Amino acid sequence: MTTSPAASRRTVLGLMARAPLLPLAGGVLSSTALSSVLARPAAAAPTPVSAAFVSMPAPATPEARATTTVGSALEVTYSDGTRQDFKLACRPLFFTGDQVPDGKGGKTVAGGYYDIDGKPIMDPTAATPTQFFSDCPDGYSLLSLGDVSVDDVKGNPVFAVVQFEYTTRDAKGDDMYGRLPSPIAVLTLDQDRDTGALELVKYHTVDATDARGLWITCGASLSPWNTHLSSEEYEPDATKIAGNEEFKAFSRNLFGDETKANPYHYGHIPEVIVNADGTGRLVKHYCLGRISHELIQVMPDQRTVIMGDDATNGGLFLFVADKPADLSAGTLYVAQVTQQPGVALDKGGVFDLKWIKIGHATSDEIKALADRLTAEDIVEVKTSDPQDASFTAIGYGGKQQWVKFKPGMEKAAAFLETHRWAPTVGGTLAFSKLEGVTVNARDKVGYMAMSYIYKSMSDGKSAIRVDAINAGAVYGLPLKGGQHDLAGDAIDSEWVPVHMSAVEGLVGRDLATPDAVGNKADVDFIANPDNIKFSERMRTLFVGEDSGNHVNNFLWAFNVDNGRLSRILSCPAGAESTGLQAVDDINGFSYIMSNFQHPGDWEKGLHDKVKEALAPLVDEKYRSRRSAAVGYIQGLPQPAAS
Repeated sequence: MTTSPAASRRTVLGLMARAPLLPLAGGVLSSTALSSVLARPAAAAPTPVSAAFVSMPAPATPEARATTTVGSALEVTYSDGTRQDFKLACRPLFFTGDQVPDGKGGKTVAGGYYDIDGKPIMDPTAATPTQFFSDCPDGYSLLSLGDVSVDDVKGNPVFAVVQFEYTTRDAKGDDMYGRLPSPIAVLTLDQDRDTGALELVKYHTVDATDARGLWITCGASLSPWNTHLSSEEYEPDATKIAGNEEFKAFSRNLFGDETKANPYHYGHIPEVIVNADGTGRLVKHYCLGRISHELIQVMPDQRTVIMGDDATNGGLFLFVADKPADLSAGTLYVAQVTQQPGVALDKGGVFDLKWIKIGHATSDEIKALADRLTAEDIVEVKTSDPQDASFTAIGYGGKQQWVKFKPGMEKAAAFLETHRWAPTVGGTLAFSKLEGVTVNARDKVGYMAMSYIYKSMSDGKSAIRVDAINAGAVYGLPLKGGQHDLAGDAIDSEWVPVHMSAVEGLVGRDLATPDAVGNKADVDFIANPDNIKFSERMRTLFVGEDSGNHVNNFLWAFNVDNGRLSRILSCPAGAESTGLQAVDDINGFSYIMSNFQHPGDWEKGLHDKVKEALAPLVDEKYRSRRSAAVGYIQGLPQPAAS
């Protein structure tokens, strides 16, 4: 059958819509190149049958290493066997520190910090009065609210939520990690109806007063019900809070009082609901366990949640909500991990998973406990063996502790001291740097990034004993229904992880000695995976790096059907690839959202060979290393209905 020009165009555009879209530098797919394909005569028009990513090389010049580069392409294969490449490129929406529109006729600082009363937090070390702003944009969700009308939007109004993990340093250069309350902003974007290009129209900082501010918001995901699910990682240790100078500074900057912040208010799951006017409402959920939340992934049932735990002696946690699209109440589980002995020790190991019920709770009741209890009310902790059988030995933060919980404090312990309580009931807390989570719904497989496989996984002191892989790996987790917890009670979910093993092709390769540039891991394989997201349409797992082993961090595309790994973006040296989101369809366009954070975060032993050449270039481009970018690769049209 002869294909009509219109049908051919729809098919090509449908395939092209599967291309991703990445962050930050300028340029889009050549309209001339695309037009040349679409303009082929109907009689000679072979149809496109597949599309795949073409990998780019690692950057090789100082200029390329000092900025974001995209040298990758989308390769389209036609029915007659011919192929054509379409170059990918990326666009910024803004750089942190920019003056951006506030939607009220004025300007505001992108990534700017505010105290509990909504007043800008100023950097006292700056030569002139300057509001603190973040150099670390992270979790990022693009979404549509459907047919809404927004002032100053000429095309389609769409929205994004972006959060800022921390700021690295003040104007003087002193460390500021964790010392400021993390901001979250809603972006109102104007989507061009013809090209899919996005333009920032309004930047709105979300009020976090009811949540008592936010602590180190890292990765994020878009919920199935179209809200932004944030995170608070590295929960402050409530048993040592009096000596925690970082937390005191956080409290002082947020409340004006270094004693006012309560550690039990942090380490939870904030959720942002976007309003049609480009504002947002924030709700913090306290019942998903107080752990080092990197990001969470809600399964298609809108009830089951799998959670990473970015810690040494971290665990794998599962939450099953009472109601769909509502995280305010549910049941929390921790995995008991059984390693298959002698199997794949050099590839991260192979594990079977059983589940232990930690407890059921509502957010309100755990919030009420957090409001009134201190660590002394809940747990007694010893850092040396008390020679007392009433204490239980656990691994905590890479060290051994002995803990004893106060009578009647079981629920408070389970949900506010989760890292200490979970191992005492049989949970395996032995993972190291368990970070991003995503799901392949068609195959019922979850994916989890283990940024580093070391310390509690390789030191021989826990239930997990594998060979260290400093470059980490991505694990696959088959998901099944009909499961029971170890007490014999049914788990009310069809999306329960039952097994865990590294994905072939997604295991990092450490180098015995650094290469000529300084890389400690092979640049043609992933190193230290962190952000991961899956595209159902492209059958592709996208992996962003937070590597202490690659001079430049990369963003990768991994086709789960053929195992093809393609490097599609390189971040500035020292910068982490963050804010990853694969968006299959918004108003007929596809996107991959991607940020970077802390450019020029030079690591001794990694950047020694390149720092002298790169440092002046990075300083020039990114406000002396104090600015980073929020961006995307432009969406491509999807096919019209046949």
